[in-house]
Amino acid sequence: MDSILNAAALALATGDVLGALNRVALRDDPEALALRGIAMSQLGDFTRARALLKQAARGFGRREAVSRARCLLAEAEIALVSRDLAWPPEKLEEARTILLHRGDVANAAHAGIIQARRHLLLGRLDRAADGLAMLAPESLPPALRAAYWLVHAGMDIRRLRVALARQALVRAGQAAGQSGIPALIAEVDAARRSLEGPAALLRRRGVETAISLDEVETLLASDVLVVDATRNGLRQGGDIIPLSTRPVLFALLHALGDAWPGDATRETLLARAFHARHADESHRARLRVEITRLRQLIAPRAGLSATLAGFRLIPRSGDVAVLAFPLDDQNAAIMALLADGELWSSSALALVLDISARTVQRALGQLQHAGKVQAIGRGRAQRWSLRTLPGFPTTLLLPEPG
Repeated sequence: MDSILNAAALALATGDVLGALNRVALRDDPEALALRGIAMSQLGDFTRARALLKQAARGFGRREAVSRARCLLAEAEIALVSRDLAWPPEKLEEARTILLHRGDVANAAHAGIIQARRHLLLGRLDRAADGLAMLAPESLPPALRAAYWLVHAGMDIRRLRVALARQALVRAGQAAGQSGIPALIAEVDAARRSLEGPAALLRRRGVETAISLDEVETLLASDVLVVDATRNGLRQGGDIIPLSTRPVLFALLHALGDAWPGDATRETLLARAFHARHADESHRARLRVEITRLRQLIAPRAGLSATLAGFRLIPRSGDVAVLAFPLDDQNAAIMALLADGELWSSSALALVLDISARTVQRALGQLQHAGKVQAIGRGRAQRWSLRTLPGFPTTLLLPEPG
């Protein structure tokens, strides 16, 4: 690597994107094209970045396998950040293998972290953990070590292991500080603030309070019977009865939980479950059927008792609480469906929630603007998921300066 390329690589490694571009903007050799591609990705122009990296990979040819693998690695991270899950993951594994066998241990570890981030994005927590277990964080460069601990924190948050997530973010902050990259330091700080802020609303005996993720973890480990509107299920002591695919039954359970220790009237249940403004006998007949189904489903944890006005939830043990997102009911219902880690289309969400596709798209736009959900793919292939906390910076390891 000549002195100009070396200076450009060092500038990128310290976050000076414009300084790197000033040095290589007029060059078209493969090394310069690769650095320009990485610089453009850090400026957010992913389309141009991918085109430059493809051109660089062609220019390196088959004899320069390590350089080609580094270009593939950068392409894989750009695909991940732009949520292009159609990019073939086997190419990333191929690049990781080449880098590992040719002695580029740092970039091979970077590929492993990208693989773990992809699994985390798709809700495959066990596979993400297996990928991180193959890495030794203490041997990684500071920027990569920060990325490693951010992924670790993301897994711990998804599993509601808040103390471990906080420890991981402390380690990520230390590594980011050692890297000296402002964007990486800001990313870790943002993740810390998100972890410490209110995570949900707790409704208990008619009182509603905002609670932190630590308090959510404590609540779900207790003997309180929790109607969990953040994941659409009934939870107690670590056990869960999932209802994410039974929206009518969960709507009834949610209304019963909100009314506890009193009863929920039939009119309330009809409005919450069937959106019935003017209930007729067919609605009442359907309510009786769905109440019977709900009673059978939650029997291990609670019973249902008919009252003069409606129905009452009776826990087998403990108190009753409702856990919900601090949002309006419609947006909260969408986020609860997305919380299972699967990718949802807007049409599927509309079908399950029994609302118009346009209403769902408008709600998703609001949630995306608020940073709570993320779109993956484009056009008819577009899918939606919760925005995994913490966020992930584009680290993009560069060829080592020579």
